Amino acid sequence: MLKETKAPRYESAFHEVIVNVSFTHNWCNDKVKQAVSPYDITSQQFNVLRILRGQFPNPSTINLIKSRMLDKMCDASRIVDRLVQKGIVIKNVNNYDKRAVDILINDKGLILLKKIDNEVSLSGILSSNITQEEAEQLITLLNKARGNI
Repeated sequence: MLKETKAPRYESAFHEVIVNVSFTHNWCNDKVKQAVSPYDITSQQFNVLRILRGQFPNPSTINLIKSRMLDKMCDASRIVDRLVQKGIVIKNVNNYDKRAVDILINDKGLILLKKIDNEVSLSGILSSNITQEEAEQLITLLNKARGNI
């Protein structure tokens, strides 16, 4: 039984896995929030910046960002607008389609991500609790659970 949820029993091991994966997802999100908050960004903004860096030097669109975001329920447009206000992302009208907007991480955003990369170990969130081999096994099991194997 997952002691943090205080659930007395589960209908099956599969039910317990669902609860445990959800609980662990929230725990990981909280750890990432704690890691990036000193840099005055949210975990969702961090996710968008990493997507934009992956596309760099090519611009992205809101639809591309939405498709790659970890949290599909968030408002990507609002997150991008906040990053523009912080001066770490640029929005421009697309030259070919005036209805579309090109979004590009700028040098300030790239420098911020490099600083976070150098000072924060996202791997450290789990590496103190599980081994490399266990992490690889967990990846396989999670992919299998989603039918990706």
